[in-house]
Amino acid sequence: MSSSLLHPPSQLPPAVALKHSQQAPAILKKSTGAISTSLLQSLVSAPETPELWTTYENLLLSCLRTGDDESAHQCLGRLANRFGNDNERIMALKGLLKEADASDAVTLNAILKEYEQILQDNPTNIPILKRRVALLRSIDRTSESVSALISLLDISPTDAEAWAELADVYFSQGLYSQAIYALEEVLILQPNSWNMHARLGEVLFVAAKSSDNVGQWAEALKRFSRSIELCDDYLRGYYGLKLTTKQLLGDSSKVSQSRTAHDGFAIPDQATLSKLDELATEKLAEIVRRNSAGEKGWQGYDEAEIKAAKELLEGDTAVVIR
Repeated sequence: MSSSLLHPPSQLPPAVALKHSQQAPAILKKSTGAISTSLLQSLVSAPETPELWTTYENLLLSCLRTGDDESAHQCLGRLANRFGNDNERIMALKGLLKEADASDAVTLNAILKEYEQILQDNPTNIPILKRRVALLRSIDRTSESVSALISLLDISPTDAEAWAELADVYFSQGLYSQAIYALEEVLILQPNSWNMHARLGEVLFVAAKSSDNVGQWAEALKRFSRSIELCDDYLRGYYGLKLTTKQLLGDSSKVSQSRTAHDGFAIPDQATLSKLDELATEKLAEIVRRNSAGEKGWQGYDEAEIKAAKELLEGDTAVVIR
């Protein structure tokens, strides 16, 4: 059994999720003991390990990603048989499968009402609160999803996932200052999360482009730098660093403005910016080259991100040639 089945499928590349779903029939057939309708029989016939149930849940999610609804329902049946239909996590997974099976807006609205009924009985059911947020976003009820997220955070203020989701909703609406605040909350809870540092850098970059706020340029540079400090091969960190240094090198006035107007992290001088730009260029080129060559340990990058990195490097080369 693949060890990657013990990791959340949302973090897996599509090709790996597809591979997992293709293995689902064999895995389910091999673990026949867990299909029993009797809880006692299930416990006797199948080993009781956390890995078994984690595998079923992650297999369920991978199957949903690839359209294998039959295997997903089998996984859910085994989980429900073990933990019971009243388990909060099982209730959320059931709702997820109903959403996947829904064929029209009427059905989705009916599922939303089911979530609301569950929450009337138990307002602190976190998995259902999160499913409700996801469903509201999927049917473009953005303002309601924001309210639902704020309610969720009132109950669970240390939920980094909810803060990240709120940041994403705000960013999609062009509310950059609110998105920045939400991402800063994520980093208070997860200070070494390199992807969140890079994400905050991306939001700051977009916000700085729209307002030309020198402080935001400086903070974006800081966040991208911290991201690659925490993860040496993080493509998005280097990509953001390259974009930011390129922008700042094209406008030297920002450096002097940063040193006089910004009371926090100042933009480095032109020489330092050039070194950072060279570092980002070299690392992006290495990632693209080794990934394209199929080298072991350099796979797993998102294809769209590799393509974007290639285009950024090619554009930079074209400028130098001209």
